[in-house]
Amino acid sequence: MFDPRLLRAFTAIVDAGSFTLAAERLNMTQSTISQQLARLEEAAGSTLIDRAARPVEPTTAGERLLGYARRILALQQEATSALGDPAGTGSIRIGVPEDIVSAAMAKVFGDFAQRHRTIRLDVTAGLSRDLTRRYRADEFDIVIVKEPQAAPDCRATFPEAMAWFESVSARGKWPNPIPLVAFPPGGLYREAMFERVEREQLRWYVAFTGSNLHNVLVAVEAGLGLSLLPKSATTGYRVRPYAPFGTEPAMAVSIYSWESAGPASELVERMRAVLAVRRTRNG
Repeated sequence: MFDPRLLRAFTAIVDAGSFTLAAERLNMTQSTISQQLARLEEAAGSTLIDRAARPVEPTTAGERLLGYARRILALQQEATSALGDPAGTGSIRIGVPEDIVSAAMAKVFGDFAQRHRTIRLDVTAGLSRDLTRRYRADEFDIVIVKEPQAAPDCRATFPEAMAWFESVSARGKWPNPIPLVAFPPGGLYREAMFERVEREQLRWYVAFTGSNLHNVLVAVEAGLGLSLLPKSATTGYRVRPYAPFGTEPAMAVSIYSWESAGPASELVERMRAVLAVRRTRNG
């Protein structure tokens, strides 16, 4: 199944005879339309455009695909028209860590949806490493992730303060081995926790594994063990910083997007503004 967005980029390049003109007609950058063609060629298993020709023209494989591409796009438009109300017929796929879906971010999504009735926002919350993998596999259009260091193609990045936390009801020193409350294997903070405890020349064991941030915080609150967490996520929970371990290097909260123009770019800028305010508040 070929993504209609990629087919639209392909037919625009053929019709315009130029990547630059096609990008202008679709209101996107030349690099974006080149990336979309590359993804279509990867899916098709063939080179579809002769880039050396002037003007550029379809290869033999491209000519074979072109008729099908136009028919698929025409059928998509026909189906859209047949449905009448176009609300929600397009989509922007968004991946975010669960603690980023705040009231402020939800308001951004709500305001955007009111202004762009034809676009449906498909939001998925999850662990940052999985979100990053899925974004690079083109499963998301926009993603916010937490990572040790931002990649060069991020749209914006902000530091997130990290610290060790324990229950406010904890009394005295923790035993050795130290019980830890962690995310599942592959979770961003898990390996950092183990490394820090071992640097302290202490032994450890995982006393509780939580699949989401709330579960981890509730377990820490209940006194099941220590955990390394974003300072901003602990508000409202009965936890306190664990002074002997103190803080850890800040994580980067980064936003990425394939598109640099149009409604998706507008949404990225509003999401970026929320992250900027979040950083200021949690300093």
